[in-house]
Amino acid sequence: MRKIENKIMLITYADTLGRDLKDLNRILSEKFPGLFGGLHVLPFYPSSGDRGFAVIDYDSVEPSFGTWEDIDQLADQYYMMADFMLNHVSIRSHEFKDYMEKGDNSPYRNMFIHWDEFWPKGRPTKEDMEVMYRRKEGGPYLTFTRKDGKQVRLWNTFFEEQVDIDPYAEATQDYYDRNLKRIASHVPLIRFDAFAYASKRPGTSCFFVEPDIWEVLEIGMKPLRESGTQMLPEIHENYTIQMKMAEKGYWVYDFALPMLLLHGLKTGRTDRLIHWLNICPRKQFTTLDTHDGIGVVDVVGLLSMDEIDLVREDVDEILKDAKPYMKFPITIKTSGKKAQLYQLGCTYYSALNCDDDAYLLARIVQFFTPGIPQVYYVGLLAGENDVEALKRGEEPRSINRHTFSEEEIDRAIKKPMLQRMYEIMRFRNSYPAFGGDITVGPDKKDGSLSITWTKGESCVTLEADFGTKAYTIRYLDTQTGEWKIL
Repeated sequence: MRKIENKIMLITYADTLGRDLKDLNRILSEKFPGLFGGLHVLPFYPSSGDRGFAVIDYDSVEPSFGTWEDIDQLADQYYMMADFMLNHVSIRSHEFKDYMEKGDNSPYRNMFIHWDEFWPKGRPTKEDMEVMYRRKEGGPYLTFTRKDGKQVRLWNTFFEEQVDIDPYAEATQDYYDRNLKRIASHVPLIRFDAFAYASKRPGTSCFFVEPDIWEVLEIGMKPLRESGTQMLPEIHENYTIQMKMAEKGYWVYDFALPMLLLHGLKTGRTDRLIHWLNICPRKQFTTLDTHDGIGVVDVVGLLSMDEIDLVREDVDEILKDAKPYMKFPITIKTSGKKAQLYQLGCTYYSALNCDDDAYLLARIVQFFTPGIPQVYYVGLLAGENDVEALKRGEEPRSINRHTFSEEEIDRAIKKPMLQRMYEIMRFRNSYPAFGGDITVGPDKKDGSLSITWTKGESCVTLEADFGTKAYTIRYLDTQTGEWKIL
């Protein structure tokens, strides 16, 4: 098992670059040598829905994907990250089925959050519901009928195949301990999915509630301390939350970068981006695209609402052919008293109107941004919106979750723009300056961007113009002492 390195990480499902984990292993080694040091395989456990995120159990790998041995073979070649759902389990899990079967006599009864017991008498009030951070219309609960005939309302933040769990319950902590230790024996980094939803208190947003969230985090981290396994919290919200996590020394995501780059490339301005590059956490994983979409709430405060709307309106125009097939909106969340823009459902390449020069520059800037870059498998192939998936009635996020055949992969990687991107990715993984000190700017207000990394005798500088999409990468050859153009 390899430890975390400052090399680019691929995000993929087990069956979207090939049919299974063995295919994935082969395709990465044959078609993408040197591009990745890390690998995040999205949930590869038995699941009842939400593209793997409604986990039934963590004991095994989904048989159609492979086995733990296949995971271990990948972990010998790449530092791997695996998911753990801190907030919820599948309603097909052993624990939930046992509660439905045995009712109050089940040892897992208190693992689940009973909506009517959660609230003090006479609540929730209208005000309670208005302040709550919600991901769907109505209350975040589902009604279930136990075998004894009693109906119970249980907390349910996301989808019908999932039910939330109480991190303070003894049964939940045993569940955490058992499963997290198993996963940690195979990978050095675990992502706590939906982490911020696990802090719930009446009268609050029930999302990243302080100080409760730090107690929940410590409960989740306890099983990982012994092995030294590291954790990455998945929090799609305002960038200030990532800053709080970073201040405590944890890895965080840079979910602000995607919108900042879209804004810069659509307007020719770099001032907002330069500001972020100078203040963003250094211990972070950077993204442009993920399996969920392009985060918008993350960047509020770094971009004005007018600047956000400029990007949104442009992407909405790009999405006009897809909109009729989106059966429910994926750009809206309910939080507080009004609906807010949450994320854009679009591939990053399509969001840039399939402009090769803009897309390549966006990736180059990502590779020069502080932190470790993550490249989503669709972005690796400059994938366009999968409108056909929407026409087939698949869920809206399928627009950015195309399953590539090997023939499609072979066609895509021949594209000159991608060949150039892959060349720069190999350089990013091997040139030592990226582990050193960074200088950004100055902000000349002219759409230019300058980023320099220096470590010892190595130095590399990116000069870019967001108006023309032109760029130059100059680096010091540590063997000859000469400056070269990449």
